[in-house]
Amino acid sequence: MEPRPRSFYVLAGIFGLFLLFLYGPTITIAILSFQGPEGGLTFPMRGVSVHWFRDLFQQQAVGDIWGAFGRSLLLGLMVMVTTVVVSVMGGLAFRKKFAGSGLVFQLVVASLVIPSILVSLGVGLIFSQAGLPVHWASSGFGAQLTWTLPFGLLIMFAVFNRFNPAYEEAARDQGASAWQTIRHVVLPIIAPSLIGVALFGFTLSYDEFARTLLTSGSHNTLPLEIYGMTTNVTTPVIFALGTLTTVFSFIVIGVFLLTVWTLGRRRARAGSDAGKGV
Repeated sequence: MEPRPRSFYVLAGIFGLFLLFLYGPTITIAILSFQGPEGGLTFPMRGVSVHWFRDLFQQQAVGDIWGAFGRSLLLGLMVMVTTVVVSVMGGLAFRKKFAGSGLVFQLVVASLVIPSILVSLGVGLIFSQAGLPVHWASSGFGAQLTWTLPFGLLIMFAVFNRFNPAYEEAARDQGASAWQTIRHVVLPIIAPSLIGVALFGFTLSYDEFARTLLTSGSHNTLPLEIYGMTTNVTTPVIFALGTLTTVFSFIVIGVFLLTVWTLGRRRARAGSDAGKGV
């Protein structure tokens, strides 16, 4: 086995530093969340315990942690479903050129480069001027879609650009209607990509701060609640909250990856059974 060149170790070291920079703050917060009852927000640690995790499940003197978590979870699910549905419809629509398609595409992408705080301010002003209540489930929902939909649409554009129309033609030759073709042919084939869009939609919504800042009304989502706690909470309970939030995010990602793996196994098994049948 030939020895690796020196450049390999240099690049590996740079990559290791990148990972440390990326995950170091999260690891530090996770460690500090296990401070003892007398512990503070900095090192050195004063004992090791799960005291601050227990404290999370008791009545908090400041903030509404679990209410904010429930709002973020529900909002994330709303954004996820809407992003998946609209992205699939948009991807199907853009398979054929239509008048103004280029302009529509540019407008979709432009939403990604507009500063998030300006989007939040604009959506909040529109709702206020229209006499509509500024609420996390209405204006906050709309503001977050300006962030998640472009990602979902771009993914679907890439998927349908590589999609082989022969599958649809074969289904139509067998007498399938347009809806049956989409339901039984198109959607199963693009299912892994749909799961990716759903993951984008949920995680981007769940963690979004700037576009929710001026559109959530009088009820905070979890990122806003955590930000508010940084100004008036002086115990490691905020670190415990951050650790649980991170664990929850990894669980969500794991569930989506497991779903993709399961779908892949089912498709492989179905292909194998079809081959044996032939």
